[in-house]
Amino acid sequence: MTVTPPDGGTPPHDETPSHDEFDRQRRRVLWALPTGLYLIGSRFEDSLNFMTANLVVQVCIEPKLVAVAVEAHSVTAGLVAQSGAFSVSLLSRKDKDVVRRFVKPVREVERAPDGSVSAMAGHAVREVGEGRLPVLAAATGHILCRVDRREELGSHTLFIGEVAEVGGEPADVLRMEDTRMHYGG
Repeated sequence: MTVTPPDGGTPPHDETPSHDEFDRQRRRVLWALPTGLYLIGSRFEDSLNFMTANLVVQVCIEPKLVAVAVEAHSVTAGLVAQSGAFSVSLLSRKDKDVVRRFVKPVREVERAPDGSVSAMAGHAVREVGEGRLPVLAAATGHILCRVDRREELGSHTLFIGEVAEVGGEPADVLRMEDTRMHYGG
């Protein structure tokens, strides 16, 4: 069944779908787009956060650019905008429960005696790069990016960053389909 928007195109058999029908099918189709699940690390001075994200993609080969979409008014968007950098933690499929811990701003931050961050929301963390951005210690890989540009898209801000550091040997990376989570639509 093809459903067209109430105001766009001619539906088959002159049946005009309701807005609700169109919206339901649009969500199902958009949810079917294959995406990964990642943790976006952000930090500005002593404020830091992890945020679960599903839109992380390499958008350019030369220079190496990675884009992340972040809710425009989130803690993470503010920290990335202030610091000009973000990290991406790539997770193993077996770590699917971890992403649920980071759908809300992190309140529990543990620090070592030297002031470095050792854990967030009960999960071990290490700091990377000059900005000491958080990366989940259990991550199979990580990317550190310096923001090159940003685009305000309405509900989200697209941060495009040049890859400054990578680590790990990711294999069998967590995907949205591994969880019961849905996003978008």
